[in-house]
Amino acid sequence: MNEIDPARRFSLDAVRNFDGLAASGAAGGMNEVARQVASQYRRDTMSPIMVSGVLRMVEFALLFLSGLCLYFHHVGLFNYLPWQYPLAIASASFLAVVLLDVSDSYQISALMRPIANFGRILLVWAGAFALMALTAFAMKMSEDYSRLLFGNWFVVGFLLLFGLRLVMSKLIRRWARNGRMERRAVIVGGGKAAEVLIRSVEKQPYNDIRICGIFDDRGDKRSPPIVAGYPKLGTISELIEFARIARIDMLIVSLPLTAESRVLQLLKKLWVLPVDIRLSAHSNALQFRPRAYSYIGSVPMLDIFDKPINDWDSVAKRAFDIIFSFIGIIVFSPVMLVTAVAIKLDSKGPVLFKQKRHGFNNETIEVYKFRSMYTDRSDPTAKQTVTKNDPRVTRVGRFIRKTSIDELPQFFNSLFGSLSLIGPRPHAIAAQSHNLLYNEVVDGYFARHKVKPGVTGWAQINGWRGEMDTNEKIRMRTEYDLYYIENWSLLFDLRILFLTPVRLLNTENAY
Repeated sequence: MNEIDPARRFSLDAVRNFDGLAASGAAGGMNEVARQVASQYRRDTMSPIMVSGVLRMVEFALLFLSGLCLYFHHVGLFNYLPWQYPLAIASASFLAVVLLDVSDSYQISALMRPIANFGRILLVWAGAFALMALTAFAMKMSEDYSRLLFGNWFVVGFLLLFGLRLVMSKLIRRWARNGRMERRAVIVGGGKAAEVLIRSVEKQPYNDIRICGIFDDRGDKRSPPIVAGYPKLGTISELIEFARIARIDMLIVSLPLTAESRVLQLLKKLWVLPVDIRLSAHSNALQFRPRAYSYIGSVPMLDIFDKPINDWDSVAKRAFDIIFSFIGIIVFSPVMLVTAVAIKLDSKGPVLFKQKRHGFNNETIEVYKFRSMYTDRSDPTAKQTVTKNDPRVTRVGRFIRKTSIDELPQFFNSLFGSLSLIGPRPHAIAAQSHNLLYNEVVDGYFARHKVKPGVTGWAQINGWRGEMDTNEKIRMRTEYDLYYIENWSLLFDLRILFLTPVRLLNTENAY
C-alpha cells in the first residue's frame, strides 16, 4: 500500500496531542490513544484468501457457461446435446482454474496487476486447450468436436477471463485503499529491529498488510515512541485488548531468535488471541528450509501460531451450524413448546432466561436458556454456582436442567451466529470458583475464546459438564476445550454432535 495510511496519520497526531499516553497506559486498561486508534478498525475485513477462492469459482462458472452458450448458439438451443461437449467444456474450464492456481495467478499481487500478467493468463488458457486437444486425440475423439466452436470459445473465454481480472484489480485496489480487504498487523517489539522490518514490508508494492502500530514493554530509551513513522501504542498487556477491539489478523514479533527467553515470555501472553502470530526472520542469521517460512512479499516469517478455524474452514463450520441448528429446531420444537407451557404453569416470570457470556474473541454475547430458577432468585452474573437441591431452582427447572432441555433455545443462538453448534461452552462473564474468576484460576483460560463458543463441546461429552465447583474441574474443562480448538475438523464436530445425546444420559453432574 503506497499511500499513507489514514490511521497512521491519526496515530501520529494522537501521540502528539495526548502527550505520551501511548507509551504509558492508563491504569486498569488500554490508554486513550490506543483505544481511539483501535476504534477505527472495528469493522471486519474481507480475507484475501476468501476473495481469491470466490474468484476461482466465478472464473470456472464464467468459462463453463460461456462455452455452453456458444455451443447452444452453434447447434441450436433445443437440439440434442452430446455428453462429450459439456464434459470437455467443464474439464477445460476446471483445468484452466487449476493452472492459474499453480502459476500463482490468484495471488493478490497478481490480481492487482492483470496487464503485467497478460502473457501468463494467455499461456494458461492456451495450455488448457492444448491439453484438452491432446486428450481428445489420444482417445480418438478429436473428429467429434467442432474446431470453429472451440476456436470461438478460446477467444471469448480469454476476453471474459481477462476482462474480469481488470475489474477485480480495480475492486481490490479500492478495497485495499478503504481498508475493506487487508490483513491488519501489529509489530510486537520496537527499536531498530522493528524499523528494519517495517521498511522491508513497505518495500513490497502489492502486499495486503496494514501495520496498525507497535507495542513494546520497554521504555522510550530502548524502544522509541515512533518507529518508521508508526507510534508505540502501549505495552504487551494493552496489546491484547487492542487486538480484540481492532480485529487484528496478525502479530509480527520483531525480536531475534537469540532473545529466546523474551520471545517465549511474549508468546505466553499472546497465544490466547485468535490471530496469526509470526516471528520476523528477515534479520536472523539462522537459516531454515524454505518450507519453514511464510512470506509477506519477499519478507520471510516463521509461523508460530495460526488462527484456528479460519477462511474456508469458517465457511464450512458456519454452514454446518445453520443446517444442523435448523434441523434441531424442527426436531425439538414439540419439546420446546411443552417446556414453555410447563414453565409458565409452574412459576411466574418469562419463559426464556437471557445471560451475558463470553463469546468469540472475548466479546460479550447474550445466550438464551429456558428459565429454570424463580425470577426473583435468578443470578444473571452466575457468581453463585447452582448446587444440588438448590432452592433457587423450580420444580420444572430441576427436570429441564438435569436433561439439558433448558439449553435447547441455544439452537437459535447457533442459527443466528452468536454461538456455534459445537465449541467450548460459553461461561458467564462473572463466573467464579472460590471467589476467583475462571481466568484467575486457569493460566491461558481466554484461549478458549479463540473460536466461537458452542451449544455442546468436547469437554461436555467427556464428562466435564454441570457444576464447576473445584479449580480442577475448570482446568480439565479448559484442557479439553483447547484440545478441540487445536484438532478441529468437520468430522470431529460430527462425532461430538452424535455423541452428545448418548452422553447426556449421564446426569450425575447436572442439577
